[in-house]
Amino acid sequence: MTQTLPAGLTVTARVPASTANLGPGFDTLGMALALYDEITVTTTDAGLTIRVEGEGAEDVPWGPSHLVVRAIERGLESIGVWADGLDVVCRNAIPHSRGLGSSASAAVGGLAVANGLASKLDPALALTQEQLVQLSSEFEGHPDNASASVLGGAVVSWSEDTGVADSPRTYAAVRLDVHPDIRVVALVPSERSSTAQTRGLLPELVPHADAAFNVSRGALAVVALTSRPDLLMAATEDRLHQSQRASALPLTTRWIETLRQAGIAATVSGAGPTVLALSTMAFPDDLRAKAEADGLRVLELGVADGVQVG
Repeated sequence: MTQTLPAGLTVTARVPASTANLGPGFDTLGMALALYDEITVTTTDAGLTIRVEGEGAEDVPWGPSHLVVRAIERGLESIGVWADGLDVVCRNAIPHSRGLGSSASAAVGGLAVANGLASKLDPALALTQEQLVQLSSEFEGHPDNASASVLGGAVVSWSEDTGVADSPRTYAAVRLDVHPDIRVVALVPSERSSTAQTRGLLPELVPHADAAFNVSRGALAVVALTSRPDLLMAATEDRLHQSQRASALPLTTRWIETLRQAGIAATVSGAGPTVLALSTMAFPDDLRAKAEADGLRVLELGVADGVQVG
């Protein structure tokens, strides 16, 4: 039986950005980044109000089709509770359509506040992290960004076909603790990128040698991220998606080459156009100045823990 939440409950979720692929780990490897959206939800007697501040405020719908609202409703439905009304405030710092997991963060944040509201009614109703990974990944269709925002750190994620008609795939992930010496820098262009468009550039079939190459580099990435950061350059090499997308991301591609020539492991962050740089040394001042002159925001970001609810 569905339980109704009383009016006046308030929950805030702080959800990190994420980066995916990390070079070779297409739709598999991800990492949570210390750049946060904040979502505050209060139950009311009736209706829906939503306010959006910061990134994307002028672009996203302020109504029931907003991804955060849809995720809240999905979370409440899965738990078996309902709210007669909701007041939703989104304070966004994660750039939209830049390859930093903004849509995954919205889904995770909405599910997390739903979970927090239900937990205030009865702690026994709380969703597990595994359930949050599953539900948030269903919005994306792949779990790398979503699981990173749920679990924090770096993640290895995967999915399986349930074999049941009209049933969603099963999504899962495990967290990796990132070596403390690794520094993360994001170079964020002003232009946006469409994931659907850049995915459309990828071939359906790849050579066996390229697949074997990426399997080796993906395995090496786990080692480099957790215990051997000196291997980051080799561990972030890729043959399956970055060169295929290069024509659509000229500035991104140029900066990846520039950074790698300087000895900094650089990759496309997700579908781009943000450049992800991983290193154990401080980001050079001359490269920062050149990047900013090229219109790139240079963000020094720590590795984040997963979504927090209070």
